[in-house]
Amino acid sequence: MTMFDSRTKLAPSVVGEVRQHFGEQVFDTVIPRTTRLAEAPSFGKPIIHYDRYSAGAAAYEVLAEEVVKRLNLKK
Repeated sequence: MTMFDSRTKLAPSVVGEVRQHFGEQVFDTVIPRTTRLAEAPSFGKPIIHYDRYSAGAAAYEVLAEEVVKRLNLKK
């Protein structure tokens, strides 16, 4: 789930519906909508290089860890 805006009433309901429909195919990590994430492409940088300590960068790091764990990629 990306561009999650917790300030809206719609976002949690969309997440719930997607999780209900797709089940285990949906990752647990939710990527928030943030200004820093929106700005990064304008500077030609991934979020991890643009603002390593932002909420968006932290969320993508958690997602990466989840992907590695789910796909059993860790050696």
